[in-house]
Amino acid sequence: MKKIILLLVLALSAFIAQAQSVTLKAGDKAPDFKLKNVDNKEISFASFPKAKGFIVVFTCNTCPYAVAYEQRILELDKKFKSQGYPVIAINPNDPEASKADSFDKMQALAKEKKYSFPYLFDQGQLITDQYGAKHTPHLFIVSKTANGNIIEYVGAIDNDPEGTKTEKTKYAEDAIAALKSDKKPAVTATKEIGCTVKRKAKA
Repeated sequence: MKKIILLLVLALSAFIAQAQSVTLKAGDKAPDFKLKNVDNKEISFASFPKAKGFIVVFTCNTCPYAVAYEQRILELDKKFKSQGYPVIAINPNDPEASKADSFDKMQALAKEKKYSFPYLFDQGQLITDQYGAKHTPHLFIVSKTANGNIIEYVGAIDNDPEGTKTEKTKYAEDAIAALKSDKKPAVTATKEIGCTVKRKAKA
């Protein structure tokens, strides 16, 4: 019996590891979720019934790249929420591996920076693994369609992770502009640049 349980645990571990290795791509269905926001309310796609799509960004408190992109994420929400594309931020880091990414620290940061968007805690990293988010930040632009919520673009917000370029390619904005014109984005994937998702050490 113990041997069977051990085999099941190993198989489950292999399955989870495989799930973590696959990042969703344009054309895939976007998994829905119901996660706790910093205001202690649960948020899902259904929380935005009038939305045309979503800017889902896996980000965190601690990564220097996430910090560098914080203002740009705020600007995306300010610009596109009223046009039907709100930002939904999800913290993918396990607080046991990154103590400054605990829920109370998320609440403090969202309050300090006056986040205009939900900042969700992914308990157990289940949604992180379903999306295959690897870094912070890692962006998924989603559109509502007759066939459900479909991923249209995956990758970086722009090509300026250091925030130093005067001229930059705004991948996220370009993708949403295309969707608003009833077109598919010309670029559907780029390489996300950021810190790796933090996971607690396996026992």
